Amino acid sequence: MALGTATVSYELRFDTGRSCLDLLATGHPVERLCSVEVLRAWVTGSGLVPPGTPLAHADASWLVDFRELRGRIDLLIRGALFSEVRSWASYASALARVNDIARTAPPAPRAVRIQDGTLVRELEGPPEQAALLAALARDAVELLTNPFARAGLRQCEGDNCPIVYLDTSRGRRRRWCSSEVCGNRERVARHRRRAALARA
Repeated sequence: MALGTATVSYELRFDTGRSCLDLLATGHPVERLCSVEVLRAWVTGSGLVPPGTPLAHADASWLVDFRELRGRIDLLIRGALFSEVRSWASYASALARVNDIARTAPPAPRAVRIQDGTLVRELEGPPEQAALLAALARDAVELLTNPFARAGLRQCEGDNCPIVYLDTSRGRRRRWCSSEVCGNRERVARHRRRAALARA
């Protein structure tokens, strides 16, 4: 089922702190990359391309490849959080595949002056799928090889929420992927527990 534009902007999240982590968030709680239209919206919303970049050439094969890369990056991110994952046989193949994808040059931006003299980012032409995948793979490589950034990786403490985010809060005390989503659920659950205890 194709999602309408209003639904797409509501459903897609770009609050994890990195584009590769935003990609992981598209798999929870349901598959969000469910159509080429949604994938196009995600590519633009994630900042991989400037707004208005033509993406009409994206097709169903892009969905398959973006989801495949998402699975590989997810395994590597889980390996950064949980050391036992790094011993899995699939971890080595995920690492090799992400490194291979990262070899392709990402889309090359250029600065273009608009009418008021301001410089804006633009691409020379429609980006190729391999270049966009490379940008995501490189983002994952940079995140996982930077000890400071890697130390900020957190998995949401919300019930049944696997979303991983980059904690850049002061004191690195952020607990949830989103205060409005999982944080709010936790506050409501806490309130209900207190109310139930008071009634008992």
